[in-house]
Amino acid sequence: MRWAVLLAGGSGTRFWPLSTPQTPKQLLPLSGAGSTAEEAVERLTGLIPRERVLVVAGESLAARLHSMLNVPAENFLTEPRAASTAPALVWAANWISQREPGGGAQMLSLHADWAVSDDRAFRAAARQALGVAEEYDVLVTVGVKPSRNETGYGYVIPGKTLGGARTVRRFVEKPSPARAALLRRQGALWNTGLFAWGVARFLGEAGAYARELKPGWTALAAGDVAGFFSAVRPVAVDVAVLERAKRLAVVTGTFGWDDIGSWDALLRIRKLDARGNVVVGHATVADDVRRSVIWSESEHVAVVGLEDMVVVRANGHTLVMPTGRAEHLKELVQRL
Repeated sequence: MRWAVLLAGGSGTRFWPLSTPQTPKQLLPLSGAGSTAEEAVERLTGLIPRERVLVVAGESLAARLHSMLNVPAENFLTEPRAASTAPALVWAANWISQREPGGGAQMLSLHADWAVSDDRAFRAAARQALGVAEEYDVLVTVGVKPSRNETGYGYVIPGKTLGGARTVRRFVEKPSPARAALLRRQGALWNTGLFAWGVARFLGEAGAYARELKPGWTALAAGDVAGFFSAVRPVAVDVAVLERAKRLAVVTGTFGWDDIGSWDALLRIRKLDARGNVVVGHATVADDVRRSVIWSESEHVAVVGLEDMVVVRANGHTLVMPTGRAEHLKELVQRL
């Protein structure tokens, strides 16, 4: 039986003022008409049925998602605290294993804040990854060919052929611009974070390698979820398991993929006007505005003479900043 685990955590600081603690970015229509979380679940149609989709989120976000997603209430796993992806996925895998005790269950892990350009190609890559995971009993990540020298993503360097996949030589996290360019020339892939594996294999590998989680295993086995999350150290599954394990493979996806991490990303994933702008909401934009993001929730915004800028009016606040400065926004929001 195949299950999907939708990870709905993550900070929306870089989408302030549209994204707030009350309205995280996963609930926003950043890439289209629906929220990114709704799009993620819809993308699974024909691959994994809604009754086998688990949603892992914090308490406040889970409550909001429950009213938006057509997923059974019992499939919402509410995290006692945010502890990154390794504890979340181990908990989800343990939840599945208790309901599928035969040991043959498979699990697909995806995030609720991606932009994907081709849902059919996404499902094809996910099916292939699940097939490779089952045939070779390995942990599988899906990579895509980089479209730019991105320094904010992780990369995976493929190794030898393994059926319809490749083994993994190593992972590289957030390289410098020069290293990113070199990796791209050498055929490295972006590590999308779309993972597939057998539940038993994943729990075995996590038990062997994820030392940050070992203090919580006894509590998890006893059904004490709060105790498990209290005992573990926050850590990403990439660091805790994938970068340490040996039974790894990578499948190359042909879909366009973007981790929507900042306002700049909208210039890559949204339809542009004739001057390269993304304009959403109540805005009048002059002909000399170029390569900019203009977004207004309700009040009217008029913009003249800007290039390579972000202008957002939402929730009673206004943001104006150059593109390429997303890393400074978190510090600014903390000062408000």
